[in-house]
Amino acid sequence: MMINRSVLMLAFIASAITANSQTKKKPVNSRPNVIYICADDLGYGDLSCYGATKINTPNVDKLAASGIRFTNGHCTSATCTPSRYAFMTGKYPWRKQGTGILPGDAALIIPTDKATLPNIFKRAGYKTAIVGKWHLGLGEAVAKDWNGEVKPGPNEVGFDYSFIFPATADRVPTVFLENHKVVALDSNDPIAVDYTKKVGNDPTGREHPELLKLQSSPGQGHDQTIVNGIGRIGYMTGGKMARWVDEEVSSTFLAKAEGFIEDHQKQPFFLYLALTEPHVPRMPATRFKGKSGLGLRGDVILQLDWTIGEIRKQLKLHNMDKNTIVIFTSDNGPVLDDGYQDEAVTKLNGHTPAGPMRGGKYSALEGGTRIPFIVSWPGNIKPGVSDALVSQIDMLASFSSFLKQSIPADNSIDSENMMNTFLGKSNKGRSVYIEQGGALAIVKDGWKFITPGKGAAFDKLVGIETGNSPEPQLYRLKDDIGEKHNLATQYPEKVKELAELLNTIKQKK
Repeated sequence: MMINRSVLMLAFIASAITANSQTKKKPVNSRPNVIYICADDLGYGDLSCYGATKINTPNVDKLAASGIRFTNGHCTSATCTPSRYAFMTGKYPWRKQGTGILPGDAALIIPTDKATLPNIFKRAGYKTAIVGKWHLGLGEAVAKDWNGEVKPGPNEVGFDYSFIFPATADRVPTVFLENHKVVALDSNDPIAVDYTKKVGNDPTGREHPELLKLQSSPGQGHDQTIVNGIGRIGYMTGGKMARWVDEEVSSTFLAKAEGFIEDHQKQPFFLYLALTEPHVPRMPATRFKGKSGLGLRGDVILQLDWTIGEIRKQLKLHNMDKNTIVIFTSDNGPVLDDGYQDEAVTKLNGHTPAGPMRGGKYSALEGGTRIPFIVSWPGNIKPGVSDALVSQIDMLASFSSFLKQSIPADNSIDSENMMNTFLGKSNKGRSVYIEQGGALAIVKDGWKFITPGKGAAFDKLVGIETGNSPEPQLYRLKDDIGEKHNLATQYPEKVKELAELLNTIKQKK
């Protein structure tokens, strides 16, 4: 039988087109990339997908719409260093001394000989990177030479690449470190840092408030060495060329993150993108200033939202969007007046950063640790909303299981495998959880007990309820997310049960 050549040629072309189309749709890597994005001081109510009406965050909203938006997602602690310690190590930070808010010259507090979130990815063959805020200490001691190699640090705990600043933007040294070295450092202008006494001749906010473009709030310590017209916590001299410009910090981190993504299209990667917004000092790029109507804090939230959009564009550009798990969350709850007079309070305009909850940063109340928590993996996670109790501390056990990387049982004693919940395959969350604010609190099956203790019930410096009380507090969160009705006297047996369980967990080693 004779076969028409034209028919054969058309069939060949059609086959080639189909194969080419399938090749384009197929992800480069068989294993998904993972991007863990952690905002800084972003509250549950700061995003429109979590109910905000005074500010619009379309890019985060789209991320949430493409995955699971958890309404009961938590960090472990109401401040940054301890919550970051927890998701890196899988351990509650109150188990280890020295995990409170660190100064900028602190020594490394993450162990270099234990399993960490980045090194389980590294062991699984992933390339790993951190870009952004670190605030977990550097070096083996407080005294360190900022002009040479500063280590151990992120590279020694599992990151192949790091581009960070040491602590937070309101603390010295105000420089970037790429891997072990300060970026753009002039050897003829060495850096010195001290948190106990003034070094060098740089003006301070306390001595020269007329030089400040952002006035410090009284009594909060943000009145020491001035960098870029902003008083910082701590003293610094030298490194003039290396000091950052606050308005460019966010875009610098974004560029580094995009570069890492572009360079790793052909191998699986884990990227921890530690954003700085909306932490103080809030100095958005010019394009965002005045755009929110909520002052500088609202403006930097718009900047954060834009950054999320740019990351998603980068993934789509390189055909990686459907092969990348993106996790978006925050290190703790919100705060308005946290060091600078930037109109965050006076221009609040009815916005509720903690949503329906009491408290915020520094607080044992739900506003301190219940934060935005979104997991997206297009095509693999069915979009929806979940009220399962999940935590950042569970990242280590969950991804250890997902990547088939075993870790010693005592290495991450507080981390639980929640991978099926993160991926939407289960509605079951944690049944027991401990929250750390001014006091410790334990949650079990929807009941929350806050341990009694000394301390003010209201922090006047930052304007936040702390959750402190000399009396035990018991709340039924399902019916009372705002923790308005203390049921301790009505349910003394429940108080006793939870207090005993908390003590048992605290003794676990």
